[in-house]
Parts: sequence; structure tokens; C-alpha cells
Amino acid sequence: MNEFKFNIKAFKAVDDIDTCYKYVEGHVNVLKSFGITMITSANTEWFNDPKTYVITIQTEDQDIVCGGARVQVVSDTYQLPIEKALTKFDPKIHDLVNKLATNGTGELCGLWNSREVAGLGLGARYLGWIGIAISTQLNLNTLFALCAPATVKSCIKMGFLIETSLGNNGTFYYPKEDLIATAALVNDVVELSTAGTEERNRIFDLRKNPIQIKHEIGPRGQNMEIDYSLIIPNL
Repeated sequence: MNEFKFNIKAFKAVDDIDTCYKYVEGHVNVLKSFGITMITSANTEWFNDPKTYVITIQTEDQDIVCGGARVQVVSDTYQLPIEKALTKFDPKIHDLVNKLATNGTGELCGLWNSREVAGLGLGARYLGWIGIAISTQLNLNTLFALCAPATVKSCIKMGFLIETSLGNNGTFYYPKEDLIATAALVNDVVELSTAGTEERNRIFDLRKNPIQIKHEIGPRGQNMEIDYSLIIPNL
């Protein structure tokens, strides 16, 4: 059986604009395939945000970005994507973000993977693990996410809790009327007391060993070699 080879790296957005463009291009193409044309995570203003950090899954030759996510740290300059998305539905999101900002908060957002790697488990699982793992480098204590229906269960396993104080018990019709998004929050990024054992172990391993080459098995038995480079330069 052929082995898939990928490079997964984390970096500050302002340090690699070219890769940011590749990330957005791939993300927009995925959104268009679902009929979504207006979404906060697909804009490019965060290219200039020194508190936005990007995770990309790239092919072995690093030419194609086939998946990615961002961790955006709260700042006085840029609202978190979840604030922009939910403000017209429930403005309490701003009070909650401001409350948590004192001890360090941010959002795992803009998560996507291309159809070419669909079925390998690289999307919500690996990018979720990595987003939570690198959050301690960024001195975060809490982490938001706005989850699609297909990712809610995996997010809960990673330690996210549904933020029932917002919307309709944490849910909203977003980004369009026939789609439901769920607001979620990891309350203790460092200890991950609400995460499942397997997910917690994987996240802690990535924190302890941010530079590693690991052989992984996909959900359908696919062999993958992943070169992780998760120490963020220029923090």
C-alpha cells in the first residue's frame, strides 16, 4: 500500500504571506463546493495580524496546501471570527470574549481540508489536536471554536464544551439558514481536563515533541508519514 507523506507546520501569519494565500485559496475552493460564498474565516485581513497563527498541511514537496487551520489570539485590533460571525445573532459573545481575554483567549478557526485528502482523518482530528497543542506556546488558557455539525463530536472529545449561554443552547444558523454552527470553548487549554484520554495524550505528545516525524494510520488503514514542525518562530 502506498504511503502518503505530508508536512504539517505552524507559523505566524505575517511571516509567510505566500503560504497564507495558498491556504485561503484552498479554503475558498472548499467553501464554494458547499455553496458557501460569504464567511468570516475566508477573508484576508488576518494576513496583517501579528497575533494570528496558521497551521498548514502540505504535500511532501510543500507545493500544495491541502488543509489548514488558524489560531487567532484576541487583540484590540482584530475581532475573533466567532465574534464577527455571531454578533448579529447574540452580542453576548463580545462580553464573553472580553471576560476571558484577561487570562489569554483565542479561537481555533478556518479549519478545512481538500477533497484530495478527505478520508485520511487529517481535517478535524489532526488540525484540532495541533490547534490546541500550540495554544500553550501562545499563552492561552481558553480557546473558542465555531463547529460545523460534522465536527461537534470530535471537538467535544478534544475538550471543547458547548457554550450554552450563547444563541439557542450554543447553536446558530450560520453561515447560511440551512446550516447549523455550534459555539464551543475549551476552558482549560493547559490541563485539558474535559478531553478524552486518547485525544489528551495526542495533544500532550505534540506539545512535548513539536518537531517529529511520525507514521500514522488513517481511519481506513491508510499509511501516512507526517513531518511535524510545530515550534512557532518569532514569538
